[in-house]
Amino acid sequence: MSRHEEDEDETGEVFLDNDDIIHEIDVDEEDLPDAEEDAGMDPDMDELDDSTHTFTGHTGELYSVACSPSDPRLVATGGGDDKGFLWRIGQGDWAQDLQGHKDSVSCLTFSADGQLLASGSLDGLVQVWDISSGGLKCTLEGPGGGIEWIRWHPRGHLVLAGSEDNSVWMWNADKNAYLNMFSGHGGSVTCGDFTPDGKTICTGSNDATLRIWNPRNGENLHIVKDHPYHREGLTCLTISSDSLLAITGAKDGSVHMVNIASGKVISSLTAHTDSIECIGLSPSFPWLATGSMDQKLIIWDLEHSLPRSTCDHEEGVTSLAWLGTSRFIATGSADGAIRIWDSLSGDCVRTFHGHNDAIQGLSVSATAEFLASASLDGTARIFEIAEYR
Repeated sequence: MSRHEEDEDETGEVFLDNDDIIHEIDVDEEDLPDAEEDAGMDPDMDELDDSTHTFTGHTGELYSVACSPSDPRLVATGGGDDKGFLWRIGQGDWAQDLQGHKDSVSCLTFSADGQLLASGSLDGLVQVWDISSGGLKCTLEGPGGGIEWIRWHPRGHLVLAGSEDNSVWMWNADKNAYLNMFSGHGGSVTCGDFTPDGKTICTGSNDATLRIWNPRNGENLHIVKDHPYHREGLTCLTISSDSLLAITGAKDGSVHMVNIASGKVISSLTAHTDSIECIGLSPSFPWLATGSMDQKLIIWDLEHSLPRSTCDHEEGVTSLAWLGTSRFIATGSADGAIRIWDSLSGDCVRTFHGHNDAIQGLSVSATAEFLASASLDGTARIFEIAEYR
């Protein structure tokens, strides 16, 4: 009879003694879980995530996001891993790596017809991608500093880009041809665009000036500076749909409206107390939205140059996007939250959670069903917004 059989009592239980020990393992008590902490953990304390799709292809912070104007599910993102990606909402197994940049991809913009995508990088290069083939169409060179922003001509494949080296460049992407260089700013060119009629260019700089240009010959038509204009560098601008007004925001918290034809400041909007980070005109109402590091979104009545609504945030407002032609507007904040506001009432009607670091960009899909966000947390997320169209 074996020893185990001897130790087995009438109930069938087996008793072990020291002779049965094969190997001893030392355990550090600090490595053991705390029973009290584990017992008290609430399974519902996990981070809230309201997103319906999360893109995790990047390996660094995200700086830019753009939705295609023609394909409702196509999104482009760029970030600090020196990469851009094309991916589709709801298709987690498909992504195209936009390779070739040698520094952070700071900005991405689709052409108005959705056929091309331009990516700008701190390496000073603009790469243009053909959406139908997925291939690199051309690389546009010239700037001696990082690319701050890119815009497309409203009716063609002309690319405009502002650089950290104080210059603005324009190319023809179809012909891979340099067209013009606009020089004169005394600081990094932080914002700019074509007017919607395509006839004029407006650029804003860290030198606290707005310059208005003739795109055909590069002539500097107006320099807007000094009192009653901004005292500190410009951060953002938007242009009215009739191509008559440029509205600019700056680090000093001021917002000014400029007549593009005359170069004169026609109105000043004063209420913010910190840097203006984002700006956007409503497509349906005579209203302007501005977001600031003072933790406020302000909806302005442009007819009276007065605030309609002031929408308070917990941290600075870093980005905004009007939701299609509706009265709703989305904001991204340094606290990682995305909020939907009713611009008529000024009320927050929804808060989307999911990101755990500052929002760097927002973009609305072509059908206004989805809102895409890019964050310093290294992810891009999709939120459903069809009910706010």
